[in-house]
Amino acid sequence: MRPAVEIADVIRQFGKQYCEQEKPTAEQLRVLHDLLQCRTAKLGGHEERCDCCHTVRYSYNSCGNRHCPKCLASKQALWIEKLISKTLPVKHYHLVFTVPHILNSLCLYDRKLYYSALFAACWSTLKTFGYTHFGAETGAVCVLHSWGQNLSLHPHLHCLVPAAGYDLKGCWKKLGDHQKFLYPVHQLSGVFKGKFLDLLKRRLRKKQLLSDFEETIEDAYGKKWVVYCEPAMANAEHVIRYLGQYTHRVAISNQRILKITKTHVSFIAKNYRTGGQKSAITITGVEFLRRFCQHILPRNFVKIRYYGLYNATTKRNLKLQFQPEEHPVEKKIQQSNETATAVIHRIAGKDFKKCPHCEHGKMIIVRELPRIRSPAIAISTLFYKALQ
Repeated sequence: MRPAVEIADVIRQFGKQYCEQEKPTAEQLRVLHDLLQCRTAKLGGHEERCDCCHTVRYSYNSCGNRHCPKCLASKQALWIEKLISKTLPVKHYHLVFTVPHILNSLCLYDRKLYYSALFAACWSTLKTFGYTHFGAETGAVCVLHSWGQNLSLHPHLHCLVPAAGYDLKGCWKKLGDHQKFLYPVHQLSGVFKGKFLDLLKRRLRKKQLLSDFEETIEDAYGKKWVVYCEPAMANAEHVIRYLGQYTHRVAISNQRILKITKTHVSFIAKNYRTGGQKSAITITGVEFLRRFCQHILPRNFVKIRYYGLYNATTKRNLKLQFQPEEHPVEKKIQQSNETATAVIHRIAGKDFKKCPHCEHGKMIIVRELPRIRSPAIAISTLFYKALQ
């Protein structure tokens, strides 16, 4: 069911005012422009006709932008299905690495530097603890999130760590068999803090920017750093579907937006300080777009990364050292040969080709609708024209 209010409606109403007050970057304007045109006639589409009752339906193309809430459902379903076929069927641990808000100014200044250091420090910490506690290297699937429920800037990583690894001889080894948690969280927090802040210093020094943020980094040493570690989960499929909730998400979905007035936007948010209770938050439309644009990632930045056992290069280089009889895990889930459409049909439980009018015939594409091509002009000019 289509929500009554969408992010595109907020952009359409407050986009011009936001640009005048906040001066967004070209990349942020490009994202807002894509979301504004998503599933409209400007992107083209196709005309469908039922082969039974001859009902005509027009379907328009999606923008495909990774920050668009309308384009991610199918990608999420396909990602889950693909990763299930490649995941080791062992117990997994869910870890969340968070960073104090005092460093948000540095994040806003250079997102790429900040997020890259976050990934590097996180995997370095997990790798170190794998060797010191179990004498083995494990793996991880890490997913970046940059927001809180109220759209505030809150960078953190969700990590999926298998309870298996390999030692220096390339032999498989089980991890954490008798432990509720994989590693002590207080030790994880301390090591992660040291590695992350050290990486920031090194990278800022290379860019000759350390003097601008040195005081902020020194203050961060005195803050409380938190790493969450949940108990081991069940089988591989359960784990991946759980992580799939965190992968292809954007800062806010259309379903959470309640209403738009002439000046404000109201949306639903969980308050974790009161046990996760949902409540309505109302802010100005310009402030809503400012918070949303904080979470637009740098261009070509990879937000889902695979390390250790789940890294393609590692698996390829160590393939000959793993013997089937030494493998401590069950048989891998067989990869499905289903098409993307078939997978979405099976997961959603709905046949999108079925005629919605007579419910007997199938919708057949009879004509392609061309995309409306825009002239080669600046993205800011293009965005202002789209708002008109």
